[in-house]
Amino acid sequence: MTEKFRSVFGETKPVIAMVHFGALPGSPLYDAERGLDGLVEGAAKDLAALQKAGFDAVMFGNENDRPYEFAVDTASTATMAYVIGRLKPEITVPFGVNVLWDPMSCMALAAATGAAFVREILTGTYASDMGPWTPNAGKALRYRGRLGRRDLAVLYNVSAEFAWSLDRRSLADRARSAVFSSIPDAILVSGAITGEAAAMSDLEAVKQALPDTPVLANTGVKHETVADVLRVADGCIVGSSLKVDGNTWNPVDPERAAEFMRLARAGRGR
Repeated sequence: MTEKFRSVFGETKPVIAMVHFGALPGSPLYDAERGLDGLVEGAAKDLAALQKAGFDAVMFGNENDRPYEFAVDTASTATMAYVIGRLKPEITVPFGVNVLWDPMSCMALAAATGAAFVREILTGTYASDMGPWTPNAGKALRYRGRLGRRDLAVLYNVSAEFAWSLDRRSLADRARSAVFSSIPDAILVSGAITGEAAAMSDLEAVKQALPDTPVLANTGVKHETVADVLRVADGCIVGSSLKVDGNTWNPVDPERAAEFMRLARAGRGR
């Protein structure tokens, strides 16, 4: 386990819950009538439900800013910082940020808000819904240093959603290479799109290749699978399963969230 990962999450297998913002100003689905106060209200309700349910950490993301961009509008990053700032007095667990799909904006947002960790696609080359995708880990990590946040834990998603890797090495080999070349604090394994599970065979292969690096399931963990996932993975990130009717775009359902965390605790033995 890496030092930064341990400093954020302790010795446990963390279960990280998503706080999905509503669409932000400038994006096609933005609700101008509800405005910024509406964004704060929705995020506040989800945050309260997730913290009451006992999740180990939360992560704020702009999941509703569809279609996604590789260089996000400045308004998106600024609005996310504004909303997190409004919520900061209510946050009682470690929190992270994820700006889809812009590592530089993600680092900037983390620095502005005091986030403990970020999640991003930082390595690889992909054909994606957004076009050709080639992130730059070196540029992003150097930017983290210039922002004075060398303490910031970076969680690398090595199997990008909405995309197909053009690298024909196995997922385990790509993950192993990323650890060697790019210094991640954890490796994340995803399904094909938001809410779809990573194959257990992929989780097992990556964990076998990286016994000393935290490996987390990044998408599609469900109530009925969380115990099995945590037997293999070193934690998980969950969003859709906690929502009303299990729908990504709905608000968090407090009962579903509490039951998920009950099952997760049982699955990891506490």
